[in-house]
Amino acid sequence: MGLFDQIVSAIDNPNLQASAGQLGGILNTVQSLSGSQGASSDSTQAALGVVGKHVRSALKSQQSGGQAQSLVNQFSGTGANPNAVSALFSEGQQQQIVQEISQRTGLDSKMIVGMLPMLVPLVLNLLNSGSQNQDPRQGGNPVLNSFLDSDGDGDVDVSDALKMAGKFLSR
Repeated sequence: MGLFDQIVSAIDNPNLQASAGQLGGILNTVQSLSGSQGASSDSTQAALGVVGKHVRSALKSQQSGGQAQSLVNQFSGTGANPNAVSALFSEGQQQQIVQEISQRTGLDSKMIVGMLPMLVPLVLNLLNSGSQNQDPRQGGNPVLNSFLDSDGDGDVDVSDALKMAGKFLSR
């Protein structure tokens, strides 16, 4: 089951935090970020895809001991949070992410550096949609598990999931 399917399933599960409102908030933040940075929506979503791939790698290394869920709980949101970026990535990794986004989208490196504190919490917020309502620290987050247990092809479908979410919410 793909990431978007897990998100929709989480929306339908009253025991999980996911809601259409949460998904809409993430999409609105992406649109707002695009507008405020003068970037196209496609460029911002492509940037999210790159960030998602790197978030997945960072969280996979923290998966044992429940650290991945803890990081998702602590740093997910729709506001800028530079601490989320530094908690997941070293300076060198951040530079690598910026360079990869720039190559893929043509966006200016300085713009991307300014966007990272928004993009990382958005990806984490999307993953947090599968957290338990009663005790978010408790395991069993199907969205996060699907994200981390992907087939390893390096193709993280965060941007695809957001495109599908936009279609899902507009019907």
